[in-house]
Amino acid sequence: MESAPITDAAATAVCANGFRRRRAAFAVWCVVLVAAFFKPLCDLARLAATDLHSHTLLIPFISAYLIYVERRRLPGQSTTSWLPALVLGGVALGLVVIANGAKALALGKEGPTALLILAFVGLVMAGGFVCLGAPWMRAAAFPMAFLVFMAPLPERIVFHVEHWLKLASAETAAWFFDLAGTPVLHDGVFFRLPGILIEVAQECSGIRSSYVLFMVSLIAAYLFLRSPWRRAILVAVVIPLGIVRNGFRILVLGWLCVQYGPQMIHTWIHHRGGPVFFVLSLIPLFLLLYGLWRGEQRKKRA
Repeated sequence: MESAPITDAAATAVCANGFRRRRAAFAVWCVVLVAAFFKPLCDLARLAATDLHSHTLLIPFISAYLIYVERRRLPGQSTTSWLPALVLGGVALGLVVIANGAKALALGKEGPTALLILAFVGLVMAGGFVCLGAPWMRAAAFPMAFLVFMAPLPERIVFHVEHWLKLASAETAAWFFDLAGTPVLHDGVFFRLPGILIEVAQECSGIRSSYVLFMVSLIAAYLFLRSPWRRAILVAVVIPLGIVRNGFRILVLGWLCVQYGPQMIHTWIHHRGGPVFFVLSLIPLFLLLYGLWRGEQRKKRA
């Protein structure tokens, strides 16, 4: 007896069922990884209580949302891709070994947690290559790579970045004071204004808001722009924009102290005004995004 030929509809149904099983296998793999990395994930949750790392627990949900938004562009079929999976698995294993050694402490007390979270993300990606395949992972490259932001910044790296941002913000604030005609004696991170001496401390570097602004620019570039150079422009402007925002904040605080008295240094503008200036920095970022998007749309129509 001859078997009946398989129709296109039947073949599509078989492929769809196979892909659903692979997605289920990937979900199971992620659950297994969460159980295996339960302790570093708990350490990450404790770090999320601090200002700098409060975003880390939102990263998986943002990645999941981006995959959901782009679901129609993702392949409906999958094949196992062993080579990238083995490479990522080997890198993750190396990170685990380093995290459990004394060298990880050179990065600070968050060093082992950061390395273990990176290993976790690497194994998630390795499972994606095994279960979903290289074409699917290539199509979902940005949402999957965005998971890297789950890893907390090690203390040593934070210290050096904060120091650089502090110096850059102080220089920018000095330029703003000169531009505004405010009498000031500038010496490094110190500003002697009429009636008050202001020091730009390490805590005033604006690293958290700049880091969040950087992630916002990445997401906006991915969702609204298609040209690589336009995406690069939007992301590259974040660092100078963060420095200008911080320098402007120092100018505003210094001007208020000169105009209304040194007690203004103790008001909410200094201690809790960061979100206000962060929102203000979003305005030029989104204006640039709109300009880049319009340029891209005009090119498409042409």
